[in-house]
Formats: sequence, C-alpha cells, structure tokens
Amino acid sequence: MREAIKQLVEMGPLPDSASASEDMVRLETYQVLLDGVEPPVTDEEARALLPLLGADECFGLAWAVVHLVESAPGWPLEDALSQSQNSWIDLLRERSSRAED
Repeated sequence: MREAIKQLVEMGPLPDSASASEDMVRLETYQVLLDGVEPPVTDEEARALLPLLGADECFGLAWAVVHLVESAPGWPLEDALSQSQNSWIDLLRERSSRAED
C-alpha cells in the first residue's frame, strides 16, 4: 500500500465541512495526500480508503476519495459495498449498479 494512503488511513475519516474549516492545516494535509495518489488504486487501497468517507463532502475531498476508489481494477468491490450504511457507500452502490446496467 502506498505511503500516502497509509497516512490518509491514519488520519481517519474526513471531517464534516463545519469542523474542517476550524482546522485548515488538517484539511490541507488531506488535500495534499489525496492529490498525491495517482490512480488507479489497488483493490486493497480502495478498501482502505472507503472508511475516509464521512458525513458530507468535506469541501469536495470526499469526491476525490470516491474517484480514487472507483479507479480500482476490481471495482465494484462487493464486499466493501455491503459493509456500511454510510451515505457515500450508498452512492457508490448506486453508481456501480448504473454502470453495470
């Protein structure tokens, strides 16, 4: 697993936009790390990135995670999509089912 992804996982879920605006340094760190991940990600990396998805889009950073996850060669990863009730996971389920149709 790439170092940037390990660091993102260590940082934990993206904060909601209101909280993130209070800690711009942390927000910038997420941005730099996400920008440094060149797609495609591996299936393992995609699974590791999914828990980063939080309550809202966190100034667009959640969309960066979504696009990286969707770049995995084995996407959609059915095991990863069935594990959570997160609204972002719901969105990924929808997007993958539409892509299959």
